[in-house]
Amino acid sequence: MLAYVGTKRKFLEDAPRIEDVVKAEVKRTLGISVGDAEYRAWRNSLGNAMSHVMHDPAIPDDVAVAVEYRLNGRKFRIDFLVGGSDVEDRESLVVVELKQWEEIEASELPSHVRTYVGGAVREERHPSYQAWSYASHLRQYNEYVYENEVQVAACAYVHNCQEASVLRAERYQADLAEAPVFIKGEIDGVRELIRSRVANGLGTGFLERVDRAPIRPSRQLAEAIGSMLEGNQEFVLLDEQKTVLETIVDRATRGIVDRKQVLVIKGGPGTGKSVIAINSLSRLSALRMNVRYVTPNAAPRTVFEAKLQGVLPGVTIGSLFSGSASYVGIEPDSYDVLIVDEAHRLKLRSQYSKGGENQVREIIESARTVVFFIDEAQKVTWQDIGEIAAIEEFAALHEADVDHLELTSQFRCGGSDDYLHWLDGTLGIKLDRGGFTSDRFDFRVIRNPNELRDLVAERNSINNKSRIVAGYCWDWKSKKDPKLSDIVIPEFDFQATWNLASQEGRWIVEPDSFDQIGCIHTCQGLELDYVGVIVGPDLAVEGGELVTVPEERAKTDRSMHGFKKERKIDPVSAERKADELIRNTYRTLMSRGMKGCYVYCTDDRVADFLEAQLPERIDQA
Repeated sequence: MLAYVGTKRKFLEDAPRIEDVVKAEVKRTLGISVGDAEYRAWRNSLGNAMSHVMHDPAIPDDVAVAVEYRLNGRKFRIDFLVGGSDVEDRESLVVVELKQWEEIEASELPSHVRTYVGGAVREERHPSYQAWSYASHLRQYNEYVYENEVQVAACAYVHNCQEASVLRAERYQADLAEAPVFIKGEIDGVRELIRSRVANGLGTGFLERVDRAPIRPSRQLAEAIGSMLEGNQEFVLLDEQKTVLETIVDRATRGIVDRKQVLVIKGGPGTGKSVIAINSLSRLSALRMNVRYVTPNAAPRTVFEAKLQGVLPGVTIGSLFSGSASYVGIEPDSYDVLIVDEAHRLKLRSQYSKGGENQVREIIESARTVVFFIDEAQKVTWQDIGEIAAIEEFAALHEADVDHLELTSQFRCGGSDDYLHWLDGTLGIKLDRGGFTSDRFDFRVIRNPNELRDLVAERNSINNKSRIVAGYCWDWKSKKDPKLSDIVIPEFDFQATWNLASQEGRWIVEPDSFDQIGCIHTCQGLELDYVGVIVGPDLAVEGGELVTVPEERAKTDRSMHGFKKERKIDPVSAERKADELIRNTYRTLMSRGMKGCYVYCTDDRVADFLEAQLPERIDQA
């Protein structure tokens, strides 16, 4: 959606007061009120930097200029867009990503740098990657652009930065190849790129045609995504999963021409929720629907992106996957379909988002069809609000048709529903526990954490699909000082660190990450062959029963933030909720393995309790 649009001549006339003009247009067209920081940024980046760039007689007066062009109804906005035709009379666009950064450091994250933003030094996407991703989105999803073969180029202009060694370091060469970066004093480079791509002006009508175009994946992209995902054996569907998939496709098709559709798909660990979500993404993309895979939990999204990265050259993986906080303040029904995995992890608002009131409502408003995959017993943080009742409430407010489906067949944990039934009972999540056979699923209580590590390492040596995870009862000291250990069990001389921040959710698939310990935030929604679980002191035994101790959670774990405040107001409710979250956390950790789960407990009494519940003991009773 266009906010400010005009010719070069008009832009230069507006330049002395451009921050006021753009502020008014952003409010009028996008409905967004901006703060002082963004207002000042417009004055510096537009009224100063880009007005000097465009003061070039070789750039025609009638080329089109757009400022704050919002992509596809999303919160992402292109800072500066120039449109016209090239020397071969082909319609052409240039995306310019503007940054006011001054001091920039390298980051361990791919395609990221570190710079001072919002009062602190933070990880930010490399400006070349950001410019390229916006250009790529236009090429892949804007029907006018791909049907008319509009040429799209991109660059970044970091106009306050005086030293480019970090921005142009060897590790960023792939990003720079897609979109060059220019710094202070390199105005001629920005001008030359614009001149080389936009030799003739076409007025504002060209950009207006781009703006009016439908948003759907190009045929080439849709076919590639469909072929790629459906051909991956990891994503093959079985039994009731196929029925759920076909229902999703049917309702999504109906939602385009009929009432808004909402599907609630309930299923426990290992029932294939993520498998169906990915297949749905594939099928609906192949139908050229504007569809996104959404998950509040970054871990599965990061792993899927890592697996798909490079398979489709030129594809912006971020165009397919997003977090749940991305739907604040966008136009209603901007998407055909949103597929929400791990919907139980939705929140009132993200700690990283300045806006938003309720992610369930915002997501339902944003698409014609919304699919929620949910397991309420996997809510693991104080902020998780994803519940079926809330989905039904907001669906009713939007007069949506609601379908309920349930997945019951279990394809993880050796395909053993009995193990999960036993686990729920043992952890006190359900009243009865039943038993399971060890020939189908290998569960063991290990009395030494070093033996646990050795056993899981042996399993991991086969195919790199086994890892150790732990309850979040140890502070993340190594985040600030990599030399420090996090999980320390002195009586066994055991030391380990939490997974590296630089690897994010890829920790679970990186070949050199075995020695790192994962937590609920980096493994939920993913699966392993064998999982080792370190049970911390937040589980204990009293009176022969398993109890929870929320005070033993680490200070650096945000899962329980809100517990102390709520306990002062309503201690019974707060303690009940904390108890549920801790039990759910261990249920989730102990159900990540497809073939086995090995458990070490810091409290011997908890280990004794678990051993006493093992099926062999139950069978002898």
